[in-house]
Amino acid sequence: MREKRAVVALGGNAITTLGDTGWIPEQFARTRETMSSVVELIEDGYELAITHGNGPQIGNALIRVEASRNMVPPLPLEICVADLMGGMGYMIEQVLRNSLRKKGIHKDVVTIVTQVLVDSKDDSLNRPTKPIGPYYTEEEAKRVAKEMGWTVGEIPNKGYRRLVPSPRPLEIVEKGAIRNLVDAGSVVIAAGGGGVPVVPGKNGDLDGIDGVIDKDLAAGVLARDIEAGLLLILTDVDNIYLNYRTEDQKEIDHMSTTEARRYMDEGHFPSGSMGPKVNAAIDFIESGGEKVIITSIRLARKSLDGEAGTHVVP
Repeated sequence: MREKRAVVALGGNAITTLGDTGWIPEQFARTRETMSSVVELIEDGYELAITHGNGPQIGNALIRVEASRNMVPPLPLEICVADLMGGMGYMIEQVLRNSLRKKGIHKDVVTIVTQVLVDSKDDSLNRPTKPIGPYYTEEEAKRVAKEMGWTVGEIPNKGYRRLVPSPRPLEIVEKGAIRNLVDAGSVVIAAGGGGVPVVPGKNGDLDGIDGVIDKDLAAGVLARDIEAGLLLILTDVDNIYLNYRTEDQKEIDHMSTTEARRYMDEGHFPSGSMGPKVNAAIDFIESGGEKVIITSIRLARKSLDGEAGTHVVP
């Protein structure tokens, strides 16, 4: 593992945050704000690969598919994820390249549409639980489930949504190419939205599946596969907390993987919140990584000096 090599995992709020309309000029503006922290890391000599979430964007993409499915062939989820890796990668790539140029830093910035290997026997493939796309009434849900062959489920007090598998990532298919580019000094944007999940066929071919890989787990696998020493998970809070949003809330500055597992067992990090980030941290450290930092975008640089964020160590 290389101490000055890092994977930066940008949360969905890096490009679209709560209250945003989702218009592209707005997403570009939000990306410019985010990239200022990334530029600081590059100025400090870090070799970077960048991942990003796509929650708001994939939701909008699926609404477009649903609205136009009587006019053009509907796009499967795997293609929507791949399309967004290209589109969102383009935004990050352009903004970062422009920001670096203004600083007098000349680096190649490239986006790779990434496939992520998953186990064809992963339990989640037979038990889809990840809600995506628009909400439906019960009548609409029954109709689209029949027409599209989808699994739908009720979201309490909100309606019905499509449910898809969320298999565990095992390996980045393009890891060799990404590692070579980072070795050569490029900044690589990869595994956006968790990447496209693929399974090996009987003859060794890869086949894409409709599913969603957790972006933080994918970021941890990417960090392992390119031999990064640091996984920097940037989200919408400055630190991880015990007893979050209660009178007993307590900030965590440092924790070992053993402590992290204990806190998970005690229910401090729910699956819909900090759970995947902490799981990604544990997996990365146990695969040989040196450190994981979980913090907000604005405190990314300070966290490297130990002045902010939650640091997960062996």
